[in-house]
Amino acid sequence: MGTTVEVYLYAPSSVRAAALLEAAFAEVERVEAALSNYRPTSELSRINAAAATAPVTTDPEVFGLIARALDYSRRSEGAFDITVGPLVKAWGFFDGAGRYPSDDELADARARSGWRQVDLDETTRRVRFLAPGLELDLGAIGKGWALDCAAATLRRNGVRAALLSAGQSTYYAIGAPPHERGWPIHVTDPQDTTRTLSTALLRDQALSTSGTGEQSFELGGQRYSHIVDPRTGQPVAGMAQVTVTAPTATDSDALATAIFVLGPERATELIRGPPAGAALLVMEASGEGRVLALDWPERVARLSR
Repeated sequence: MGTTVEVYLYAPSSVRAAALLEAAFAEVERVEAALSNYRPTSELSRINAAAATAPVTTDPEVFGLIARALDYSRRSEGAFDITVGPLVKAWGFFDGAGRYPSDDELADARARSGWRQVDLDETTRRVRFLAPGLELDLGAIGKGWALDCAAATLRRNGVRAALLSAGQSTYYAIGAPPHERGWPIHVTDPQDTTRTLSTALLRDQALSTSGTGEQSFELGGQRYSHIVDPRTGQPVAGMAQVTVTAPTATDSDALATAIFVLGPERATELIRGPPAGAALLVMEASGEGRVLALDWPERVARLSR
């Protein structure tokens, strides 16, 4: 998944802990093998290679995750879109350099993207693309799904306290450490990552953060975010960071991306569900209104100037 996965857990012995960790990471690897679009043998690669030509019947897990992603696309009116890959590539974000695409390049990328171009048949579990060149990229939701699956494996094996992390941007907490109210997750100030903006205490819930961070580029005196608005084909402007808590990591991943694109005007409607969660938004604009806390239960520090 192009990231680092970490698991912290409590177990009665180091031998038991090692076995539990191996089971959790085996589950992450299983999900990676199914969802990676970098592996030609994955189920997602098989769908991408054939669904524009003929409907592809897939397994219940992959079909269910695609359907869940498309439901978030519908609810966010396209702000969350697992077909956004061609637009991200057009802006040069896949190779990390960043560049301004030509009008023709952007038009071509928009023709090869769009969640409404994905047709699902729930009866037969068939996936069909209505536009040539369309591809699914589950990167914005797959990390969360992998953590949810690994957490389910740990729960089945009797774990009552664990914290799972993917890239330090998505977390899922099982229970809490002994004698604690939850697992402390520090949300940093996007302007100064050495400062903590707020500390969330996670207990049987997930947290995800979407932000520009170092993944942006500057051209002609303007900074462009690596997160592209699928509806316009343009990088998102005005947002610096969005942190979301939700019942599952799949939900927190999707919500963080969707709210980053939608901005503060639509955030309240989306975060209050279902599923119900909380959000902490940081805007790029200066002034006191730079931070918006939506049902966020913890104290929020002032931003650095």
